[in-house]
Amino acid sequence: MPRMDPVERLRQLRERVRQGGGEARIAAQHEKGKLTAHERLELLLDAGTFVETDMFVTHRCDDFGMAARQIPADGVVTGWGQVDGRHVFVFSQDFTTLGGTLGEAHAKKICKIMDMALKCGKPVIGLNDSGGARIQEGVLAQGGYADIFLRNTMASGVVPQISVIMGPCAGGATYSPALTDFILMVENTSYMFITGPTVVKTVTHEVVDFEGLGGARTHSRKSGVAHFTREDDETTLALVRTLMAYLPLNNQDPPPVIEPTDDANREEPELDDIIPDDPRKPYDIRDIISRIVDHGQMLEIHAAYAENLVVGFARLDGRPVGLLATQPAVLAGTIDIRASKKGAQFVRFCDSFNLPLITFEDVPGYLPGVTQEHRGIIREGAKLLHAYCEATIPKITVITRKGYGGAYNVLNSKHIRGDFNYAWPTAEVAIMGAEAAVEIIHRRELEAAGENREAVRAERVAEYQATFCTPFHAASFGFIDDVIEPRRTRPTLINALRLLTNKQQSNPPKKHGHMPL
Repeated sequence: MPRMDPVERLRQLRERVRQGGGEARIAAQHEKGKLTAHERLELLLDAGTFVETDMFVTHRCDDFGMAARQIPADGVVTGWGQVDGRHVFVFSQDFTTLGGTLGEAHAKKICKIMDMALKCGKPVIGLNDSGGARIQEGVLAQGGYADIFLRNTMASGVVPQISVIMGPCAGGATYSPALTDFILMVENTSYMFITGPTVVKTVTHEVVDFEGLGGARTHSRKSGVAHFTREDDETTLALVRTLMAYLPLNNQDPPPVIEPTDDANREEPELDDIIPDDPRKPYDIRDIISRIVDHGQMLEIHAAYAENLVVGFARLDGRPVGLLATQPAVLAGTIDIRASKKGAQFVRFCDSFNLPLITFEDVPGYLPGVTQEHRGIIREGAKLLHAYCEATIPKITVITRKGYGGAYNVLNSKHIRGDFNYAWPTAEVAIMGAEAAVEIIHRRELEAAGENREAVRAERVAEYQATFCTPFHAASFGFIDDVIEPRRTRPTLINALRLLTNKQQSNPPKKHGHMPL
């Protein structure tokens, strides 16, 4: 029998590995509305740029009949490629081969590309679709997860890490995505939880299905675990590419600046009248943001979670920036526990990767109430404060309406190293609103006024408003750098960002701070 040409044999082996679990299992994957591991990588990466590594690695387990089982690529495709011409490292778990379960070799493949990512200073994107730990390999599988967790932690703040949940992700497997910077989930086909519905029912007698326990909707709205969700594999992977366009490759690289195509001096006259005359009337802060950033485009993060705070990425003059804004249309823009955690996480990410931070402020304070106090608003609220205080990136604040109390301090005030702090003429910078302040300051006078109480009260409110409920009182102490015309907000921010391009600031030497966790 003639010997097969070595090159032809290599081609056949590669094709066999690429077929994963075979045609039947690929068809089953497609019937669920899911793509295969390789199909996903083809959509994620620039055409023709993927280089696969460790294609022929396989397990070493001889127990429970595993010796006779061949698992192509050991259930995970690893390698590197490009997104918009920039290199990234990737792994894509293959559910068609033994459910994409993780064993020793599977974990080592992932660890290998994570080590390379750190060495090369490139992001890591993980496409998760796995039945969890490979039970046949026992503690080797457990150890494999721990090896990955360590690398997630070491890479944190060094290179961006993105996790895309495209199928099951349960038990210990969930902690790797939880340690990364962004989690995306596919609606109806992905889920994450520590213990499944059966165990939950057995232990707590609660009845819940997979979607209700750990589906995309649950984690994007209730738990806040998922930063983004999309309806299918294709749109989710397209979103990863969009997200990558705002991120630097590592913590030493600048964010990816593009040639600006939106006028840096563009004014928006509509902003002059966008704040309602009634200070209690809500408005959508996104209407302000969209008129200021390049072409009105913002990639909002955690859009369905803690909606009283808006965070996301946009560009100003072609330069990526992080945006954090209180949302007057939800809970009057107050800061609660969930918003504090959401904001702190975002500020720290921006600080880690040199993304300038723009804060839009209209905040009457922290959300009051027994529930908030009992659940730790003091501790949780301090997270956002700590994040702003330690951040050394360019930080700019625009107060559009209310800047009250401790929340004013927290949202990048001058006192915590805000670089430029601007206010619109409609801004009120005070300890609290005039009506509440008058009730405290003039309590005895109001009690003695009798029938004239309302007239006296109105007079004192007007006095307080004229003195404190303007931006000029704070500006007189230098706490506000300038009171600007709303229409001039875009060029004002761009000029400030240009000046801060090479900002140099550092924190005292220390191993790390002690954020109130």
